[in-house]
Amino acid sequence: MITVNPSNIDSVSESQAALWACSAEKDHDQWTTIIEPHKPWYKLDLPGLWHYRDLILMFVKRDFVALYKQTILGPLWFFLTPLFTTLVLTIVFGTIARIPTDGIPPFLFYLSGTVCWAYFAGCLLETSNTFVANSHIFGKVFFPRLAIPVGAVISNGLKFAIQFGLFLCFLAYFWWKGASVGLTLWVLALPFVVLQMALLSLGCGILVSSMTTRYRDLAHVVAFGVQLWMYATPVVYPLSQIPEQYRNWYALNPMVAVVETFRLGFIGSSAIEFRQVIISAVVTLGLLVWGLVLFSRVERTFMDTV
Repeated sequence: MITVNPSNIDSVSESQAALWACSAEKDHDQWTTIIEPHKPWYKLDLPGLWHYRDLILMFVKRDFVALYKQTILGPLWFFLTPLFTTLVLTIVFGTIARIPTDGIPPFLFYLSGTVCWAYFAGCLLETSNTFVANSHIFGKVFFPRLAIPVGAVISNGLKFAIQFGLFLCFLAYFWWKGASVGLTLWVLALPFVVLQMALLSLGCGILVSSMTTRYRDLAHVVAFGVQLWMYATPVVYPLSQIPEQYRNWYALNPMVAVVETFRLGFIGSSAIEFRQVIISAVVTLGLLVWGLVLFSRVERTFMDTV
């Protein structure tokens, strides 16, 4: 370390100053970690998140493998859970309540909604407990806190891919049996549908997680709230059951467009309109930005309040 007396600063030669600058630049190249002041909320550390991508993959593997570890049926639960859920919905809402499904075979109708909702609900429930459940990790080692909820979204995406394959098998079976189902051009929107579910669950999850650090009661409300949200989404009934004059307001629930666009693309029947898809996308982006802003503010001081 070189110390310069301010009283002699004028006597420092240009060659010495250049030497010090070269030495500092050389040391800077050898640094592996740079500690900087807190950045404003609008400067997200996305490069840092990419730098820790190996850690994110480790979280993904941990969540995916440990989900049904040491269970008798193991990976079969990835298939049994949506099948049992769909069977119950078919009996209760299709056979007993006789809710119309717009000409879609009831089992296929409820399976399509169940697969989409299971991904969203799973991501939301896991990410909504990020700070409280991982406080013991946050207090010991530094890494981008957003890595944990992102890992949860990716691991649930793998489960969605498995259940989506199950849905395609039943879709092919009903098509072979002559049911009035078929793919439409909206099937090309599948990547955007999955991306919207991921961003929506991430935004809502980190938003709830950030507020849970101060209001712990929210942790008990989340599971109940997710159930209520499902009944406010056309999972067990079609969008056509909502009066047309209220559908734009109904589309403020972003999962409405997600589920109905998924059905329109793969089954070919839905009352969704393009403007309702746009409304859903705008609300999703708004919730994501709100969640990122609040998450960025809370992660700086969370360990001081635990």
